[in-house]
Amino acid sequence: MTNDCLSNTTIPQTLELEGEQLSAFYQPIIALDTRKVVGYEVLGRACKDDAVRSLGPFFCDPTVPLEDHIAVDRILREQAFQKMAATDQPPMLFINLKPNWMHHGMQSGELYTLSLLDKYQIDPSRVVIEITEESFNGEMEELREVIDMYRAKGCLIAIDDVGSGFSGIDRIALIQPNILKIDMHMLKRSAHHDGYLGTLRSFSALADQLGASLLAEGVETRQDLSRAMHAGVRYVQGFLFAKAEPDFEQPFRFSSLLEEELEAHRQLQLYSENYWRYLSDRLAGKVDRIGHLEELEEVDNEWIARLLQELESNCIRVYLCRDDGIQISSNYSRRPVDGSWRREDEYCGANWSWRPYFVPNVVQLSEKSRSMVSRAYTDLDSRAWIRTVSVLAKPGIILFVDMKDPEPDYYRF
Repeated sequence: MTNDCLSNTTIPQTLELEGEQLSAFYQPIIALDTRKVVGYEVLGRACKDDAVRSLGPFFCDPTVPLEDHIAVDRILREQAFQKMAATDQPPMLFINLKPNWMHHGMQSGELYTLSLLDKYQIDPSRVVIEITEESFNGEMEELREVIDMYRAKGCLIAIDDVGSGFSGIDRIALIQPNILKIDMHMLKRSAHHDGYLGTLRSFSALADQLGASLLAEGVETRQDLSRAMHAGVRYVQGFLFAKAEPDFEQPFRFSSLLEEELEAHRQLQLYSENYWRYLSDRLAGKVDRIGHLEELEEVDNEWIARLLQELESNCIRVYLCRDDGIQISSNYSRRPVDGSWRREDEYCGANWSWRPYFVPNVVQLSEKSRSMVSRAYTDLDSRAWIRTVSVLAKPGIILFVDMKDPEPDYYRF
């Protein structure tokens, strides 16, 4: 690996500068756990006096040669590393690298960022390689080899714009990033579309499985921040906090704002969980009042028919299962038009033990803990947001009641 061109990069003619200077700017990234600025995304700007313009259009211009993009980016990158090296307690730096740039570096035998790490004696664990681009025409295995070189050096890996373009699930699985950066457009659309809200929520589970953290970019309002918290993000960035600036921020500048929103989020979650605990306990009490299930040798549908008269209007489906997963009753589903109940005999005998929540619920349900509530999810049939309440009707027999969840409506600002 060579160290050529660390300080000899010239500005290409395809970047038209009218007396402007290239400058690295820094947009803060804040951690919810510490309420502290932990890092910065490095962004390119052209500056003259008080005028500042983004270099985003230049980097997104497909008519500009790859080598020119790389040359300008190297100038900005070295500025960022110089600033980081001169800082007593350096933050994390998020360096945007397009896959095609990385592939080019591999072919030329030079990974410029690694050379900068050595030149400025930067702790690699403070550098996040943020992979960004909507398309990559090379072999993914070759790209993975380059990424592994950064990882072996000690750098962290992030994937930008998760949920769009280049950042497909197969590439995420192959790269195994440390940070997943949520596409800002998905965050916005989740306010008005259940599909985007469900996908946004699924990223939290994906991050858990990968051992990664979620970062929400484009957070512009408190409502955006609330949605980001609801999605389970750890890091946030956006104009709600600050735009990109030439200098680093005070680490705790935004802590008061985050404290307020975290407390509001906590109170909302407490209200929701207490509400569902009340509903599940109330349902268990109704099961007791209906009675007679303990005395039945074989459970039939008459017991459920009696229970239906006691259920709240947000209940949409009711059935009984054995603890081995076999459904022993018909389904009773509420008709959306008039709220009446429809009996569906074809579900009797179905095996639901494959459901992720089934076995954990069976293990935890007991005479002392007779009811449980699932996390919110989208119903396969109605497409409504629901939760499943499980009640131990009698030893070995579990009542399942699917109930509409009003919680997502709290986030439609």
